[in-house]
Amino acid sequence: MFSLQKLLGKEDLFFGLLEASALEAHNSVQSLVKLSQSLDQPVELEAFANARRKDKEITGQIRNAVYTTFVTALEREDIDALALALYRIPKTVEKFGERIQLAPQHVRGVNFSQQIKLVEHATECVVNLVKCLRAGINLEEVKKWNDRLQQVEGDADKAIMELYRDLFSGRHDALKVIVLKDLYDLLEKVIDRCRDVGTVISQIVLKNS
Repeated sequence: MFSLQKLLGKEDLFFGLLEASALEAHNSVQSLVKLSQSLDQPVELEAFANARRKDKEITGQIRNAVYTTFVTALEREDIDALALALYRIPKTVEKFGERIQLAPQHVRGVNFSQQIKLVEHATECVVNLVKCLRAGINLEEVKKWNDRLQQVEGDADKAIMELYRDLFSGRHDALKVIVLKDLYDLLEKVIDRCRDVGTVISQIVLKNS
């Protein structure tokens, strides 16, 4: 079994930064959980912005390290692609908060808990997938977390169809339909971003196994 610790000149630096980025993605979703529990209150975007800013800073550090640290076998493009995929998670979560702030009157009383719970599970899978890299190239472990992530994605697809069914039932104001569809789609996109991370890590593992 190859170990990425043998492939990266400064393995602790890369692993630490990638894991920190994954944790910021997960933290941004925790802010989303808190937001969903107080939709009748004014929206505070600072927590979302902080998570995105921290992750952007981490992404910049990773990219700088990629081009200044000698890498013997793992391609620089793979690390850069993973860093970008991770950064897109809190960036998309922040967009959700921004959209709610634009039309708070249309989200009061709306229950996003089912989708947000799935998003939370997806980011937990992402954190574990990134941790797999530090442990070495373990195809079975990566496959396990990717399978879980795929299950979450499948559950999210079913959930959004149920939400659409209610949304297009004719019982809602047209503007509210537009607003909620946009918000539902953004939460779906967060899970898609998590799947992107799983795909990149799978490619890295397969390439170096």
